[in-house]
Amino acid sequence: MVVKKHSYYKLYKPYGYLSQFINNQNKRRNKKLLSDIIDFKENLMAIGRLDEKSEGLLLLTTDGKFSNYITSAKFEKEYHAMVDGVITENAISQLRNGIQITVNGKPYVTKSCKAEILEDTSHILERFVRDEKHGKTSWISITLTEGKFRQVRKMTAKVGFPTLRLVRVRIGDYKLEKMQPKDLEAINY
Repeated sequence: MVVKKHSYYKLYKPYGYLSQFINNQNKRRNKKLLSDIIDFKENLMAIGRLDEKSEGLLLLTTDGKFSNYITSAKFEKEYHAMVDGVITENAISQLRNGIQITVNGKPYVTKSCKAEILEDTSHILERFVRDEKHGKTSWISITLTEGKFRQVRKMTAKVGFPTLRLVRVRIGDYKLEKMQPKDLEAINY
């Protein structure tokens, strides 16, 4: 009996790329895809999504069971977000306790999460977002156990501090660490 071995990777998805290998939509014809970064292997899929304007850790696998396991609420997903303005402790408290956002056109209250002001951003690669003359920015760390469409962006906007840049740095025990955009590393499972 031959046992098929699955593949497991972590990728630093760069800003400006879709979290997919194949584009089947006419309106997104000129979009950058993961297949522009790495050779597409049969049955290789992204676990979860990072939207086009987000960057950071993306796990890839050929193992559907692993994908379902990683996307479950058992795994924390940690994001570092640059927000518009100097975020307040009150806003951080609101994020922690859960707030109402819209999901699929309906009101949804987010689960409680970890959120804190991020003082040290030396681990985040520099990338121009906007000129300083447009106002101050600050960074937060937010850790979720759910992943609704554009959830972090909706949450920070709801408390008055829209997200300007979003970097996923951790999924469970898998971390971005010192990876650079487009870096691909095999991982163990």
